[in-house]
Parts: sequence; C-alpha cells; structure tokens
Amino acid sequence: MVETAQQPGLVLRNLRARPLPRRVTERSRGIKYWRISLAVGDFAVVTGAMVIAMVTRPHIDLFHTSVAEVSGALGPAGVWIVAAWMLANVITGTYGKSRLGVGTSEYARILTAAGLTAGAIGIGCYLTKFELARGFFAFLFLFGAPMLLLWRSGARRVVQRARKHGRLLSRVLVSGSPAHVDEVCEALKRDRWMGYQIVGALLPSSQPVLSTPGGIPVCGVTTSAAGAVLDEEADVIIFTEGAFPSAAEFRRTAWELEGLPVQMVVVPSLSDISAGRMEMRPVGGLPLVHVEQPQSLAASHGLKRAFDLLGAGLLLLLAAPVMALVGLAIRLEDHGPVLFRQTRVGRDGRLFHCLKFRSMCTDAEARLATLSHLNVNADGVLFKIRKDPRITHVGRLIRRFSLDELPQLVNVVKGEMSLVGPRPALPDEVRRYPADAQRRLHVRPGLTGLWQVSGRSDLSWEDAVRLDLYYVDNWSIVQDLSIVMRTIHAVFAARGAY
Repeated sequence: MVETAQQPGLVLRNLRARPLPRRVTERSRGIKYWRISLAVGDFAVVTGAMVIAMVTRPHIDLFHTSVAEVSGALGPAGVWIVAAWMLANVITGTYGKSRLGVGTSEYARILTAAGLTAGAIGIGCYLTKFELARGFFAFLFLFGAPMLLLWRSGARRVVQRARKHGRLLSRVLVSGSPAHVDEVCEALKRDRWMGYQIVGALLPSSQPVLSTPGGIPVCGVTTSAAGAVLDEEADVIIFTEGAFPSAAEFRRTAWELEGLPVQMVVVPSLSDISAGRMEMRPVGGLPLVHVEQPQSLAASHGLKRAFDLLGAGLLLLLAAPVMALVGLAIRLEDHGPVLFRQTRVGRDGRLFHCLKFRSMCTDAEARLATLSHLNVNADGVLFKIRKDPRITHVGRLIRRFSLDELPQLVNVVKGEMSLVGPRPALPDEVRRYPADAQRRLHVRPGLTGLWQVSGRSDLSWEDAVRLDLYYVDNWSIVQDLSIVMRTIHAVFAARGAY
C-alpha cells in the first residue's frame, strides 16, 4: 500500500499507484479481445445478410451475378446500413461486459438493435427520398436478425465451454456476513458456465477465523477491499448482505476501488427474480428496486396459449412420420400397446392422462416395488433408476432423444399441458409436496422446461423445484423461446436422459 502525506495529520491511500499484476492485465486483455471478436463477427454477419438480401431478390440472377456487382448495385447505402446497424449494437449495449454470455438480455438487446436499425433506415429513406427496394429491406432483417442470434449463441457456447474447462475465468471476492457469503458462493459454484472463480471472502469486521463455515478462505475485512483486490488479483468483488453497517461505508469503499480493474456487484436481499421483473429507480440518491408481481397468471392465458397451439400444431405435422415409425417399432418388438397413459397432475391440481410412447415392458408397474432400492433420488419424492431393467431396446433409443414424449403434443393441443412449463407430476409426488413446491401447480405442466435444459434426471429434487418456481414466477415469452431452443441442444446431448 502506497501512502502520500499531503499535509500534517492527513494521509491518503493511493492504491492505484501499485502496478497491476500481470495476470490481471492478461485477463482484461482477454475480455477486450472477446468483445472485439464479437464486433468483428457481427460486422461479418450483417454484411453477409445484406449480400443474401440482394441475391434473393426475384430479379437477381444468383448464378450470373458476382459479389462485386451486388455491392455495386446497392452503392454507398450499403455502407451506411452496416454502419447504422453496428452503431445500434453499441448504443443498446450488446458489447457491455456485464451482459455478455449471461441470460436472455444479450439476445433481447440484439433484437432491439435490429429494430432501431430498421426504423432508422425507414426514416432516413423517407427524409432523403431514397428508393430502397422493399424486398431487400424485408430480407435484410428476415435473415440478419436470426443470423446474429445464431452467431451470438455459438460464440456464447464456445465461451461457456471454455469456462467449464477452467479458462476465461473471473477471480471473485465475496464480501458480507459468513452465512451470506456461503449462500452466494454456493449459487456461483452451481452455475460454472458463468466463469466465476471464488478466491476468498471479506468479512465486515476482523474475526479470528481462517474460513467461512462453507470453507471459503477469509482474505481480510471489507474496509480493506481495495488492498484485497490487488493482493488476490480479483476481477470481481461481490457485496452481499451484511457487508457494510451503513451506506456511507459502502460509498467509501467504492471510492477506494475507483480506477482499479475490478467490477463491483451488489447482491440485493432478493432471490430467484428475473431482471425483467426488476427496475431500478433512484429517488433522492436512494436506489429503489421496483419488483413486478409474479407472472403465474400470465403464464396460463393469452399469448402463451396461442404460442402452445401454434407450436404444438406445427410440431405434430413435422413429427408425424417419426411418430408413425416409433409406434411401428414398439409394436413389432413385443406386440404390446404403443402408448402409455399415466395419470398426472395438471394446472390447479386437475388430473389428466399424460401420453407417452411406451418405453418399458408391459408389466413395468407390477415390477416397480421390487426395484425401489435402485432409486437414485435419496429424498424419495421422485423415482429414477439410471439403468432401469424394465426399459425395452426401442425404449432406450427413444428415451435417448426424448421421442417417447412426442405424444404429449396432443396433451398440449387439448390444453392439459404446455410446450414449456414445470415437469408433470404424479399424484403420489404431489401429496408429498411441501407448501412452496405446490406453487408449481399454478401453471400447466410442460413438455419441456428449465429442468429439461438444466440437467433433466441429473438434477436433485431441490434444484428441480427451484427451477420450476423460478419459471412460474418469472414467465415471459422470450424465456419460453429460449428454453425451446436450449431443449434442442439438451435432447441431442442426452445429458440426464435415462
């Protein structure tokens, strides 16, 4: 720590005079390169979308028109269009460090940028009386926006895979009371793809302890956060409940951290609330967090039901040949029934017959009692066996790709289920639900859900309930679309499918 005496009795701490550790500089440079790579990729995608929009116009001969001729046909307007789209990406914050690779906000901002660009082009053409072909305008955004989303999704997967293998990690200090430090650290360890590497804890006061009850090493006190950041080469410092006795202490700590290469994060006394339900509104210097009401009612009516009907109808048409082949294979293997009907609990506790392709032998229910000792869920609420001897050869294959659940599209059309929602529960499971878990029944059960894309049968009962409750409280159509896309990857990866 470097101290500078300005006048008698006054000593100012100048931590910024200390040279930054080499590894901190390298990590900052790595994040910078990542953001530049995303911008370069966006530029290439937008340019490619513009070329595709040109060559797909009816009067363009795709096989006898060169790229140079296409570029020349659009002229300087093409440069302005690409520049406007890239500027919109910057304005909407699609390259912000705190938003990259996390949640759906990155995708939402990309779509917002596309909308701003479309509006700017329309207004610009009207004011300058520039005649831009309607077909080109429509195809530009019809191709451009989905291509940008696919590119960002692919880039995100590369980064998340690197983080799971110990690369591109951010070193994190967590400040607060020992209990709250452990709670935050447990959540960060659960989602390894976020890339947070916990290096230590800062307690609100000096205590003769080497670690928290959860095993997080104590690196110092919160009032010396700036020194700890440099000593531990931290990239992020998270302040949780109990970190400061007053707002003034936090303000002083923030002053000390100013200019250091560290990101400050404050954990409010709220959990399992999506960013879309929260809005910060400062009043007299006091940051007030306005929280919208839970969305379970919206998750059962209107837009979601229309989404279910349209999606299930389309999927039934596309999957009809596959369903016919699966049904034939099941029938030929043991001449038993093709479908398996099981009573499940739907919205508000209503019972319905959940349809599935039969993947087990015909006497599976009779043999259940003899296999209870193989249940991998120690809590006993759910019954799962990793290598269930009752599963047939065809059943193992269709379970591998979740084809056994395709008949549930009929349940979706009938209004008994939804495309996305909590897993459909058995009556015996519901009878053992604690009070909080019963909230899962406020919406229709889903063909897929957060539990499906987060590990499926590999999840513990507590994690499955937590994800389902998060979905019920924070429903949005954007989240449903995101889960559907992630389900495709989860099905082909077959993680947790047994």
